[in-house]
Formats: sequence, structure tokens, C-alpha cells
Amino acid sequence: MQHKWKTLGALVAAVVAGVFAIEGGYVNDPNDAGGATNHGITEQVARQHGYAGPMQSLPKGMAQDIYISSYIEQPKFDRVLALSPAVGTKLVDAGVNAGPGRASRWLQQSLNDLSRAGRDYPQIAMDGVIGTSTLDAYRSLEKKRGRIKACELTLKLMDSYQAAHYAKLAQSKANASFIVGWLDHRVGNVPLSRCAESVLGDDA
Repeated sequence: MQHKWKTLGALVAAVVAGVFAIEGGYVNDPNDAGGATNHGITEQVARQHGYAGPMQSLPKGMAQDIYISSYIEQPKFDRVLALSPAVGTKLVDAGVNAGPGRASRWLQQSLNDLSRAGRDYPQIAMDGVIGTSTLDAYRSLEKKRGRIKACELTLKLMDSYQAAHYAKLAQSKANASFIVGWLDHRVGNVPLSRCAESVLGDDA
């Protein structure tokens, strides 16, 4: 068990590093409703976490702490990472870009769809909260379809919901310039090949 959580900690660090790689540094696009960001952290979120300096100077270490606390631990995405590193990575990345609640609902909707109208396991509330029922539903999907196939199906559905979300946003002229980047970097960004991974190692 100690090895498992040591490995999970390394996985969390890798997930955050991946977010940094996509988000880049300081940006203040006038068309972006989020306003000034640095390392992908908006000014509003930085202020909520006590940062009072200029956004250009937001320390990367503080941004990492914000990601871990607000986008992994608080929404309980770490519990999904422990079940499936690939699905958990997708949740974190989608949560950073579209909000943890929306990302959670995409997972819950996917699990309900894959339950085949509740024939394979009970459907769950799409409340945007990762709790026991959501985790149990994912375990039931794994039992029904196998660990790798459950992950692949879930990633495909989550990608579809995310793409539809971006397409809807792009109907606004203010957001139209972002859709290429959103689709290029945020949809299909967790390869299906990663579904073979587990927190105990690829062969676990």
C-alpha cells in the first residue's frame, strides 16, 4: 500500500507537469474571459489562494500547489487516478480547462451511458461530485468490460463531450479563435494506449 501511494504521488507530479506543458507561461488575451493567467492559473484563482503579486511573477511552485489542492485533491480526482491513471489524467486536464465540476459530470455521464440504461450497473447522479457512487460505477464498468476496455470507452466518451462543449463555445465570436487550440491540445490528449497503466505499474 505504501508503494501504491508513493507511485500515486509521482503520477500526480507527472499530471501537473503535463498541464504546465500545455498551459505555458503568462498570457493576457483580451478575448479570454478568464483574464490574465500564468502557468494556466487565472488571476481570480491566484487571488483566492492568497497571491497578491503581479500575475507575471506567479511562482511555478505556487501554481503547482494550486493545481494539486484545487484540481486534484479537492474534487477527489486523486481517487480516480488511483483506479485509472489515464481516466484520472483526463479528469484533471479537463477540470483545469473547463472546471472540475463540468469534468466530473462528463465522467458521470460517460458512466451512465456505458451502464446501458442501468442494465449493467446502477446509474448515478450527474452532480459533478466524485464520491462513492461514481467510483463504484467505474469499478462496475471495469468488472463488466475489463480494466483496459473500460478506460478506453470512458476516454472516448469524455473526449466527445469535451469536443461538443468547445464547439458550442466557439459559436461566440470571442471564443472562436480558441477552438483550434482547444481541440488540438485538450481533446484526444490522453492516448488510449495509456489505459494499460496502473498506479502499481504497467503489469499490475
